Amino acid sequence: MIVETVLAPNPGIYTGPGTNTYLVSDRDEVAVIDPGPVIDRHLLAIVDAVGDRTPVAVIATHTHSDHAPLANPLAERLRVPVYGNRPGPSFSPDIRMSDGDHVRVGEVMLEAVHTPGHTADHLCFRLGGRLFTGDHIMGGSTVIMEDAAAYLDSLYRVQALGVQRIEPGHGPSMDDAGGVISGYIEHRLAREQEILDAIRAGASTVADVVDAVYALVPVDLVPAATQQAIVQLRKLYADDKVRFPPGEAGPSTMVEMNVR
Repeated sequence: MIVETVLAPNPGIYTGPGTNTYLVSDRDEVAVIDPGPVIDRHLLAIVDAVGDRTPVAVIATHTHSDHAPLANPLAERLRVPVYGNRPGPSFSPDIRMSDGDHVRVGEVMLEAVHTPGHTADHLCFRLGGRLFTGDHIMGGSTVIMEDAAAYLDSLYRVQALGVQRIEPGHGPSMDDAGGVISGYIEHRLAREQEILDAIRAGASTVADVVDAVYALVPVDLVPAATQQAIVQLRKLYADDKVRFPPGEAGPSTMVEMNVR
């Protein structure tokens, strides 16, 4: 069994060096995980890396634009099916995968692990002691969440898998998987506590929370930090740890709040 990486030429503030496209091969068969954005030279680089091996699948961990749009054009080129959890922008899976489903590559199996939180449709893929994590865990960065409660639950889920190596969607591979996952969990819990401490210290708007908790974030990341503060406040509200004024169902960019 061989795992290779073809780095997509899409570096950026949210993608780091670029999207890691993985080729998993065994017994002369190969599957492609996260082909990335539609970039012609990246498609050709993947095809070249496949070489004379027999392609069997193109797989997307989730439907974000830096992971999935090249899947259908590449699959058409390789004449194989596309696998994913559900359709999305510029992405249409031929085979929809749920938790516990498998893709066979030679004599090995890629197992889908549903890990919502970054997105509702996010899948990681387990291959023995390896876990291909897409944007659930990234090298050298924390993760943008759509649902903080689901994300934390998914971190506990992958922690229980007991894998040894993480192959992230962005950044370098990580050998101490257990330590990395524990660090992610600790970071999420610490961030929640920082938000609660900021409110206790007088933060009464989301902007106040961002100023207190994300003080070192570069200016161009403040919008993302603001959205993350809102997502985490929703979880804290659901956990009955913060409350909002009467008539408010949750946080907005300007909302009075206090800690229970």
